[in-house]
Amino acid sequence: MNQSRQNLKRIAIWQPYFMGGGAEAVSLWIMEALAPHYNVTLFTLNFIDFSQLDTLYNTHLTHQNITIHPLLPRSIDTQWINALIANSPQIRFALIHWSIRAFKALTADSDLVFSTYNAVDMGQPGLQYLHWVHVVDPQPKDNKGWNRLIMNLSGFSLEKLKQNQSVANSFYTADRIKAEYGINSRVIYPPVITEMEKRPWEEKEDAFLCSGRIVAAKQTHRVIEILQAVRDRGFDVKLHITGGGGGTYKRSYEQKIQGLADKNSDWIQIYQDLPYKDYLQVLARCRYGIHSKPEPFGISVAEMVKAGMIPFVRDKGGQVEIVGAHHEELLFDNKNATAVEKIVQVLQQRDRQMALLESLKKQQSLFSTEKFISEIQAVVAEYFQN
Repeated sequence: MNQSRQNLKRIAIWQPYFMGGGAEAVSLWIMEALAPHYNVTLFTLNFIDFSQLDTLYNTHLTHQNITIHPLLPRSIDTQWINALIANSPQIRFALIHWSIRAFKALTADSDLVFSTYNAVDMGQPGLQYLHWVHVVDPQPKDNKGWNRLIMNLSGFSLEKLKQNQSVANSFYTADRIKAEYGINSRVIYPPVITEMEKRPWEEKEDAFLCSGRIVAAKQTHRVIEILQAVRDRGFDVKLHITGGGGGTYKRSYEQKIQGLADKNSDWIQIYQDLPYKDYLQVLARCRYGIHSKPEPFGISVAEMVKAGMIPFVRDKGGQVEIVGAHHEELLFDNKNATAVEKIVQVLQQRDRQMALLESLKKQQSLFSTEKFISEIQAVVAEYFQN
């Protein structure tokens, strides 16, 4: 390490694993923002390959001066650990708290500790970026038995968690943070790529995009049901489903969705683990988006807006901030029939489509990688000034 970098402040980042999804994207782009200006060390359970993650998330970390500190021995198979994390909540919880214990022991002399994986007691006050509440610490009613035993392993303190400065991924999440922890947080929307091809509406496919991990929580099956009903109303729309990030998750649901796609191959296509540049091509081709799960934020919905699509989303959650609460005709409740009616109303009105596209342009400026980088850099700079 050269002399100039030796003099930089040392930031220790805690992100226990990388298995695909928006939280991992935030962690990677936080490192993108900080690495040029600080000595950054990433503490994670397994060794990770920045070149592979750069391909998936369009980051440039391979060429940054970042130290990766895996907490588990390199000899332990990463896929095996990821499978345990994905399929066993108890083992995932235990590994998370074991990694917190190790992180505390290794970072006492850091200038800043930074959790990019939600609220956590890091042994000293620091920064924490929250994607949701009670992820690392269980709800009070669940804080017993196994959970209490494991939290004792890391010496977890709710009071120390509350001493951190908090950043939230949406105002929706910030409200929940205030309600659950009694602490304020600064909202910094996750990074959304701006390098997108903007095709004219006439050149796009009459197709919907459903983007994100193919897991039951994302309700991919509901998206298929909704669009099948739209097709039954006489609209020959297609559906492109993109699985996210290359994570290891329960396969039964994924197989169920693949089976539905195979039966309806004339209008459904699934893309798994696309490199980001290929994912952007799919984004550019679709006129519409659909997202059935209420999200704390919903980075895939923000990507849809940035790409010049018309997204239909649930009427509660952070994705409402992305689309804009005033676009009521794009928000549907938990009934499939409501979603079908709202989609049909927009599909049959060309003038309304054009008006929505123009109005949605105002939402695009809320999200970019550049805005995210500058806001993260500002939060860290202010932390060191205080």
